This record gives sequence, C-alpha cells and structure tokens, in this order.
Amino acid sequence: MKYNLQTGSHTVYALQYHFVTVTKYRATILTDDITERIGEIANDVAGDFGVEIQSVNGGNDHVHILFTAKPTTDLTKFINSLKGVTSRRVRSEHPEVKQTLPDSFWQPGYFLASSGQVSIDVLMEYVEDQ
Repeated sequence: MKYNLQTGSHTVYALQYHFVTVTKYRATILTDDITERIGEIANDVAGDFGVEIQSVNGGNDHVHILFTAKPTTDLTKFINSLKGVTSRRVRSEHPEVKQTLPDSFWQPGYFLASSGQVSIDVLMEYVEDQ
C-alpha cells in the first residue's frame, strides 16, 4: 500500500477530510466568484490551524472542501472558524448576499468524512494479510 505521507516530530500520518456545508435555507446564491472567494478565505483560515486545503468546489447552494490536517488539529474549532470567517467576509464583500442572508450564511450543521487514499476494501485486505 502506498500513502502520501506527512510527518511530525514523532508521527507519520495521512489524514484527509471531505467537508460539505450548505447555505442557510439552501439559498441558491453561490456563484463561481463567491465559491472561489470562499476557497481563498478557507486557505487563510487553514494556515492558522496547520491545515492544507486541497480543493474547493460546489454547487449554487453548497460547498465541498477537501483538506489535509495534522493529528493534533482540533477539527471542530477549524470548521467553526472556517464557517464563521467565510460567512462574515462573504456577506461583507457581497451586499446581495447580505440582503438575502442578513444574519447567517451557512446552515448550522455540516458533513465531514475522513477520506483515505485507498478504498476500505484494499485496507481491510491489507490488515487481514498482516
């Protein structure tokens, strides 16, 4: 099995995550420009947490973000910061968004899954063969 590994002082790891968040009321307000701006803001926030954004994309009412993190990353704090900062900045930079969603930009919940570099079947086979 081959992983794209990262290292710390006493650790070797490969932690990737798939994050999805939805606009409040599923408002269809995300344009390509706004999604691109969310990606820029996400990179700013990620730097504060030692997280690396791999990809940002989505539809007109939701955003997918793929990122890598360290084992010590507090994922809840990172995601709450990411949602809060993107909400404030996008609404302040885009008056049309603030007019549609004056109080909050994102739904309170979100989806987060760890995503390995190999399928679960390959991993199970590897573990069983050890």
